[in-house]
Amino acid sequence: MKFGVVVFPGSNCDHDAFCAVEHALGQEAAFLWHESRDLAGSDVVILPGGFSYGDYLRTGAIARFAPIMSAVKEFVAQGGLVLGICNGFQILLEAGLLPGAMLRNRGLKFICRPVHIRVENTETPFTNACRPRQVLEVPIAHAEGNYFADAATLDELERNGQVVFRYATPDGAITDEANPNGSLHNIAGIINRQGNVLGMMPHPERASDALLGSRDGLFIFQSLVHAGVHAGVRAVAAGRASPKAEAAARR
Repeated sequence: MKFGVVVFPGSNCDHDAFCAVEHALGQEAAFLWHESRDLAGSDVVILPGGFSYGDYLRTGAIARFAPIMSAVKEFVAQGGLVLGICNGFQILLEAGLLPGAMLRNRGLKFICRPVHIRVENTETPFTNACRPRQVLEVPIAHAEGNYFADAATLDELERNGQVVFRYATPDGAITDEANPNGSLHNIAGIINRQGNVLGMMPHPERASDALLGSRDGLFIFQSLVHAGVHAGVRAVAAGRASPKAEAAARR
C-alpha cells in the first residue's frame, strides 16, 4: 500500500509521517511536492503537521490554494483516503473538505505534550483496528487547535458519528480538564460524511515507536492498511482491481 505525504513550504512533520509509514508500518511512502498535481499512485494521502506557508493569514489558509490540493480534492471525490494531521487538519478545514474551523488555544499559548484521546467511532478506515472507547496516548503540538463549529454543524457531526476522537483522561472520562485547547465537545478529530477524510490535531506519527514513548499512533496507520486491503479484496471480487491492488489483496 502506498502513502503519499504532501510537502508544503513550512511542513515540519512530513519526514515524521514518512518514517512512521516506511519504518514502523512497513509500507511504501513517497513525498508529494505542493506544486505538483500528481499524487503518484498513492492509496492514502497524508497532509502533515507544521506551518504551511508560514501560517500567514490563518493556519492552512494559503495551503488550500496549492496545486496539489486540486488533486487531493479529486482524489477525495473518487473515494480516496486522506489523513490530515495537525496543520493538515487545519488545511482540510480551510479547503472545505471538513466542516468547522480552528481558533487559538483558549490559553493563547502553544501546547506541546502528550494527551489522551478516546476513540468514539471504530467503523472508519482510520480506526477499524481500535476498540470502541479505546484510549490512545499521542502528543499534540499546536497553538490553534481549538475546534469550533456552529450548533447545527456540531449536532450533525454527533448525529452522524463523525466525531472520531475526543480529548479524555487516561481512563477515558471526557472532562474539561482533559481538554488541552478548549475544543467544543472535546473534539480531537473528525471525519467527513462520506467517511474517507479524517482530520486530527494529535500526531499519531509521533507515537509510532516505543522509543517515542507510545506506539498508540500505529492503530491509525494499521487501520488504513486494513481498509486498503479489504478495498482491494472487494475490487478483485468485482473484477475491477488493478494488478497492484490484486497483489495487495493477496498479501
